[in-house]
Amino acid sequence: MNNLVSPPQTPIRRVAIVDDSRTIRALLRATLDADPRLMVVGEAGDPYEARNMIKACNPDVITLDVEMPRMNGLVFLEHLMRLRPMPVVMVSNRTREHSEDAIRALSIGAVDCVDVARLQADETQKQRLAEALFHAAGATVRAPATSRSAPSAQTAASTFAWNGRIVLIGSSTGGVDALERVFAGFPPNCPPTIVAQHMPAAFLRSFVARLDTQIAPDVALAEDGAHIGQGRILFAPGGDKHTVLAPGSADRLAFAPSFGDDLHVPSIDRLFASAVPIAPHCIGVILTGMGRDGAQSLKALRDAGAGAVVQSAESCVIDGMPRAARDCGAAEEIADLDAIGGVLLRRCSNREAR
Repeated sequence: MNNLVSPPQTPIRRVAIVDDSRTIRALLRATLDADPRLMVVGEAGDPYEARNMIKACNPDVITLDVEMPRMNGLVFLEHLMRLRPMPVVMVSNRTREHSEDAIRALSIGAVDCVDVARLQADETQKQRLAEALFHAAGATVRAPATSRSAPSAQTAASTFAWNGRIVLIGSSTGGVDALERVFAGFPPNCPPTIVAQHMPAAFLRSFVARLDTQIAPDVALAEDGAHIGQGRILFAPGGDKHTVLAPGSADRLAFAPSFGDDLHVPSIDRLFASAVPIAPHCIGVILTGMGRDGAQSLKALRDAGAGAVVQSAESCVIDGMPRAARDCGAAEEIADLDAIGGVLLRRCSNREAR
């Protein structure tokens, strides 16, 4: 009798393509047909065709262009996220790295964005697209929240008194919407906050500029030697450098070089690990994302006396990094996404028992 257990098979993800160009649809189909994990089950030339095709084919994930006849792709994405939330990867020349359309799409609920021009010229980008679609197909996508549990910035400002703790946040896939929701109720005098978001440097510049217009605190990309101050949210700029707390300092940031083999730049692990010497003055947070970045370093922070907040599985787009943090014992507190902003204000307030 054979007692060997067969390894689980990789599930085949069903993909639908929405693009008005037959040439691009053919390119995408050829790219995706080359990956045995993916199966193209339908195509549509505009959002109206897409609506009927999605009902008929029930795909796990769709690719979506921005510029299309009869309805703009971003408008269709808004309708889709409200009426039938599902994983979407934007594939368009309007969602390149410097594009406001890319950030808007990610904010609405798209899981990822791919520049179709680079896809046409680069075999590596074709592999990236296939990988993005495979992982996006397993994402949990929900309708946008109609209300937020976080207090208004005006109300929070009148009640918030900082207790000296700084907030360190790591996020990845789904992080644009997650961070916007966490910061929605932050007051102008919010606790000093440093964010490592997995995202290309050009996307980060666009995201930070957008977020700065939406919320009460000042939002900026970190600079080498930047002061960590109340009312400031600083994002690690990525590119070829990591952002860390300056050695021997509790209120300055520094840049650390990437040596080219880092899985993520910026690295959540590098940021969190740099804060271990001042752990009792920190709250570490891990939000939605793929992989394990930040899990072990959050555990080290918690063991050294930091607070440790991890997003709940139910509220994640991708429960990879949060699950890794929970599994290794890093999570001191687990909270739904729309509660995390309030949790952070409470734990960084003089009203919180230290």
